[in-house]
Amino acid sequence: MAKRIIESFIDDIDGKEATGTARFALDGLAYEIDLSDQNRQKLEKALAPFITKARPVRTPRNPRRVRASSGNAPALSREKSAEIRQWAKSQNLEINERGRIPAGVVQKYEAAH
Repeated sequence: MAKRIIESFIDDIDGKEATGTARFALDGLAYEIDLSDQNRQKLEKALAPFITKARPVRTPRNPRRVRASSGNAPALSREKSAEIRQWAKSQNLEINERGRIPAGVVQKYEAAH
């Protein structure tokens, strides 16, 4: 007895044949959906006004290996952090009142002093 197994790739929207899987994320949750070319174009058209105004964010390949500190840069003292924040504000650089100071801001500060 012979068997034939047929695997179908179905569009999750209309149930017709899909041609690929679209992946996207929103509010920290990643999604994927199987779509035909036509429905993928609809998705891209719907998201286009938001994507053109959004900032791209690189995600780590393996989030479990990301560490809070690289270990390469020494921790800044409170006084040094306050000094860098004050300098950054005077330079109209975007910086939070609390938390880690971005490495780029520290580098600019060091280059200026």
